[in-house]
Amino acid sequence: MDQNLSQYRIFYAVAKAGNISKAAKELYISQPAISKSVSKLEDSLNTTLFTRNSRGVQLTEEGRILYEHTKAAFEQLTQGEQELKRIREFHLGHIRIGVSNTLCRFIMVNYLKNFIEKYPHIRISIASQSTIHTISMLENEQIDIGLVARPSVHRNLSFLPVMDIEDIFAATPSYLENLRLREGRDCDVFQVGNIMLLDKNNGTRKYIDDYMAVSNITANSLLEVTTLDLLIEFTRIGLGIGSVIKEFVRDDLDSGRLVQLRLDTPIHKRTIGFAWQPNRSSRALETFIHFCEQYRQDGSDGVFSQT
Repeated sequence: MDQNLSQYRIFYAVAKAGNISKAAKELYISQPAISKSVSKLEDSLNTTLFTRNSRGVQLTEEGRILYEHTKAAFEQLTQGEQELKRIREFHLGHIRIGVSNTLCRFIMVNYLKNFIEKYPHIRISIASQSTIHTISMLENEQIDIGLVARPSVHRNLSFLPVMDIEDIFAATPSYLENLRLREGRDCDVFQVGNIMLLDKNNGTRKYIDDYMAVSNITANSLLEVTTLDLLIEFTRIGLGIGSVIKEFVRDDLDSGRLVQLRLDTPIHKRTIGFAWQPNRSSRALETFIHFCEQYRQDGSDGVFSQT
């Protein structure tokens, strides 16, 4: 298209009004400027678009063809402008979020609850899978943002910290007492007890495996569990020693229902936060990130106690 958009806008206005003076008033342009623009368009297209009469102008056959196309184009532009206006006024948009079942239940739910109350017109999709899969989807631009443990090797992602979590081993007092009665007070509970870990598809499992390898901790009896919810429940009923997240069983520890095992080398804390591609942006995503920043600054960590 060799002609600029303003020439077509002027043509459209003249054709719609049927009169150059009316079009000039609508566009706040002088009549000579209108006439000059139409003439330039006709010259560039080598086509007569209007015939002049005493009442104004009338489209030629070629002019009517061009008018139908410009009408459709400008109506589409108007619809686009109106849609953008609705997005600004009602905070419309769509956010695709990736999060593991565990982080969704213990952290994300509170963020979403408060966000939806403030921005009810933004549509949200949740992709629930492992943290490893969430990071992969972020890198492949299949989701907009994910709640994950801070990536150590994915430095191309922007990251907003939410909270630190501490992995621990815990068990019921009765399980530990029975284990020591049976195996002796000085027994190595990791070698004689039932050690419960998340399955190998979970990022937390890799983190714990690396810790156990470095700390020379060996588990002779290992039970793999698919979700942290189940692992916590199995720990609560005395099925074994569970690798759980301290912040998610704080009530159990405070009440004495669970006991945290003392480790020679504590497990380093991990940082949970929102990650996203810095080169991807939308009004809805920017709104969500700003909300999460403010929510964190207000002192909310998003964690609720599970009973």
